Amino acid sequence: MAWWKAWIEQEGVTVKSSSHFNPDPDAETLYKAMKGIGVGSQLLSHQAAVFTLPSSTLTSASPWGGHSRCIPAGTNEQAIIDVLTKRSNAQRQQIAKSFKAQFGKDLTETLKSELSGKFERLIVALMYLPYRYEAKELHDAMKGLGTKEGVIIEILASRTKNQLQEIMKAYEEDYGSSLEEDIQADTSGYLERILVCLLQGSRDDVSSFVDPGLALQDAQDLYAAGEKIRGTDEMKFITILCTRSATHLLRVFEEYEKIANKSIEDSINSETHGSLEEAMLTVVKCTRNLHSYFAERLYYAMKGAGTRDGTLIRNIVSRSEIDLNLTKCHFKKMYGKTLSSMIMEDTSGDYKNALLSLVGSDP
Repeated sequence: MAWWKAWIEQEGVTVKSSSHFNPDPDAETLYKAMKGIGVGSQLLSHQAAVFTLPSSTLTSASPWGGHSRCIPAGTNEQAIIDVLTKRSNAQRQQIAKSFKAQFGKDLTETLKSELSGKFERLIVALMYLPYRYEAKELHDAMKGLGTKEGVIIEILASRTKNQLQEIMKAYEEDYGSSLEEDIQADTSGYLERILVCLLQGSRDDVSSFVDPGLALQDAQDLYAAGEKIRGTDEMKFITILCTRSATHLLRVFEEYEKIANKSIEDSINSETHGSLEEAMLTVVKCTRNLHSYFAERLYYAMKGAGTRDGTLIRNIVSRSEIDLNLTKCHFKKMYGKTLSSMIMEDTSGDYKNALLSLVGSDP
């Protein structure tokens, strides 16, 4: 399925709005679930989880004077999972407003102070508005030493023009600079050019019309730019891949294979390398089948030694209200195992439980 079709398929959603939703009790549940918020009478007034020390363990010398005393029992991570992974993003925003109104604290900041590690990273990601979350991922990919080109490529190659415009707007509002200018400052050469071209969203054409003559000409131009000559005309590849519609490109790929006797992917592999190769192949993969592309991203985030948690979190969070169910089906077809089973093998604890809750039941 072409990449742009995925955005209109509601059966792909794993996280849906909760019916009979009321943000106030959800906010109170989260308040009770977290330790260290309000002590003494205020904590007890909100019925925080407690345990009681037996009086036999206390002496008259005890600072508690021989009486039993309530002690906060710590953070109830499962309660946090049950609320935040079972509500839509719009509902989470309402919960955050209710939390602040009831308890005078910012929910996201409170979660950061109470949680840690990968579990914190996942739960905090759920609290961002979708476009602000993707803007944050792009900003984080470019800040500090080194650039995570794979993150930038993934987001820019798989989003529609409207989504890219919203991401650029959120990026400028949150970080005070232009996303395009930051990409230009942080990358160079043909990689910079293809990323800037992708940012324009020129492939966002959902019409089914394809001009067979133009498709054939594009295929011939790609062949002439790569296989037919010594060296590669990278800009010809970039221009066609980044400015033609998905339906048009699918026809171009068919014509190319007839001319070159090899797939466009094989030619890109042999003619380019590094991050430019990754960017071009990502465009092709997203054009052919967006769900297969994300299934591949999730698989390789967990395959082998270590887990690429950033990739795993980003793709599960960002796709959970779009097409994660469809991605799960492709994952099982491609790799012979379910996404859930691989998460169970590769992660642990509350982090694992939250991921599984977002992913939902197996296809």
